[in-house]
Amino acid sequence: MSYTGDVSVEEAWAALSAEDKAILVDVRTQAEWVFVGTCDLSELGKSPLLISWQEFPHMEINPNFTQMIMAQTVGGQAIQKDWPLYFLCRSGVRSQSAAAAMVAAGFEKCFNILHGFEGVRDHDGHRGIKSGWKAAGLPWVQG
Repeated sequence: MSYTGDVSVEEAWAALSAEDKAILVDVRTQAEWVFVGTCDLSELGKSPLLISWQEFPHMEINPNFTQMIMAQTVGGQAIQKDWPLYFLCRSGVRSQSAAAAMVAAGFEKCFNILHGFEGVRDHDGHRGIKSGWKAAGLPWVQG
């Protein structure tokens, strides 16, 4: 494993709630953020960073991904390499690669959120019901 580890959506929520410096990085595409929804961290006084790991529609890896994260500020402060970063995608696959890229860039605590925002498909082929952020009943918004 080339990133810090995997966490459940509930563990990620608990860490984001308990740790001021913990950051959620949603690595899905803009189309997913707009049409499927995003995590709502407003009750924690936070917002997720929305930075695509792969760029829609060709789904090529974003060559500026690590630089885009390093350019972000949270509360007026640049993100530090020892802050915990929690990476989320649709089902927990792209977020593994994103977490690994940030570890390779020198970040120390990069976690993959298992099952991501929508999780695995149910018996009807639908996501967001069996596992993931939405299925766990964690706060999210659409549109």
